[in-house]
Amino acid sequence: VQLQASGGGLVQPGGSLRLSCAASTSIFSITVMGWYRQAPGKRRELVATISPGRDPNYAGSVEGRFTISKDTAKNTVYLQMNSLQQEDTAVYYCKARFRGEVTDYWGPGTQVTVSS
Repeated sequence: VQLQASGGGLVQPGGSLRLSCAASTSIFSITVMGWYRQAPGKRRELVATISPGRDPNYAGSVEGRFTISKDTAKNTVYLQMNSLQQEDTAVYYCKARFRGEVTDYWGPGTQVTVSS
């Protein structure tokens, strides 16, 4: 399974970006898929996850600003990021786990920089 994240870039504070994570296989059987981020000098942290039949899960720092969604037909998970703050600057990674597996699949990451 390969995950390819895209959509990162440079944006001013208050701006928006939408990240996409495209899987090389069907995501119909995911147990969880989500976004994590790692800022320089910090540990990787959860941003948002989505699981079938459950409400999305968000980090407190992004709740109300970020929205995770998935398009099963396109094998893609999205992260809509609004009201971006400098503290959101990080490399964003997507992760997926599939039913019946214990392996976590990670994408290569996409850089998000929030700066004026």
